[in-house]
Amino acid sequence: MHIHATGGAAPAGSIRIAVIDDHPIFREGTVGVLRGADGMEVIAEGATATDAVAIARERTPDVILLDLYLPGGGVVAAASISRDYPRVRVVALTASEDEEDVASALRAGARGYVLKGSSGFEVVEIVRAIVRGETYVAPSLAARLLIKKDKWIEAIVDDRARDLNSPEESVLVLVSRGMSNKEIARTLKCTERTVKHHMTNIMKKLDVRNRVQAALKFHGTSENLSQPRSNIFACDIRAAAPPLSSSQSFMTNAVPSRRERLSYK
Repeated sequence: MHIHATGGAAPAGSIRIAVIDDHPIFREGTVGVLRGADGMEVIAEGATATDAVAIARERTPDVILLDLYLPGGGVVAAASISRDYPRVRVVALTASEDEEDVASALRAGARGYVLKGSSGFEVVEIVRAIVRGETYVAPSLAARLLIKKDKWIEAIVDDRARDLNSPEESVLVLVSRGMSNKEIARTLKCTERTVKHHMTNIMKKLDVRNRVQAALKFHGTSENLSQPRSNIFACDIRAAAPPLSSSQSFMTNAVPSRRERLSYK
């Protein structure tokens, strides 16, 4: 094992993060970016899937950033952590742009899929959004996945979606448009607590672990969604952003535009 605990107790209210990557230079650079962000504390580092599971068990971070191609398998670690330690949010931070890797990570319960080419600022904002209960898929990958969606969406679509009642279906339609719980509550004229209650029931009925999986599964069985499939992956870190038009890039409104690239020298 290569677990490295960092610092003492995290300040109250800070986001506790673990970084798991078998490339020390990248891991150290990511740790440096996160430590430089307000309200974030890196509490542990590791280099293998075994490390990731052990850190989830022993330190219970709010977020674990892990590479998919760790020794022992990042997807295996993500599935184990999501199953046994559901309070720990798993985020894939990887160089892989393979559509099957994205699908595997989401099925394993990952709350986010972030490319290593992302800027430090983007990674920080994505982590904050995921802690708020949102889900993120790299916009460039979302567009490509939609083109090839039929290759793998069928693998996670079944008739459970037909068991949703009317309020749950209404909530899931809006989730598929990339709306946050607050935006959904405003649209449906109900409380955010009610939306969260419906989402809990939806995920139980659909047997999924996160909002992206729920939207995909529902979208594969519904004939009545009013938005095109191109919005399923619209990133939840958007704050009340309007739906994407056909001429807009997936990067538009997905993350802030500041381009601070990670640099390791």
